[in-house]
Amino acid sequence: MPVTKTAKRALRSSKKKGKVNSAVLSTLEIAMRAAKKSPTVKNIQKVISLTDRAAKNKVIHKNKAARIKSSLSKKLPKKAVTKK
Repeated sequence: MPVTKTAKRALRSSKKKGKVNSAVLSTLEIAMRAAKKSPTVKNIQKVISLTDRAAKNKVIHKNKAARIKSSLSKKLPKKAVTKK
């Protein structure tokens, strides 16, 4: 347990940040499961957005974010390529 006043304050702060980080992670994981189950453009865009935000706030590592986005973009439905 923290003894000093500053350590107590830091513990309160880290608990609050931990709750926010775990909430962000859980929403990301739920969205990832939904996108893998039914890979629509809307679901994948939502996951990419959540992943970018989590990486920006350093909840997940930027390389993990890139790996998630890469694996989901491979599941995007293929569109017909038209040449002019």
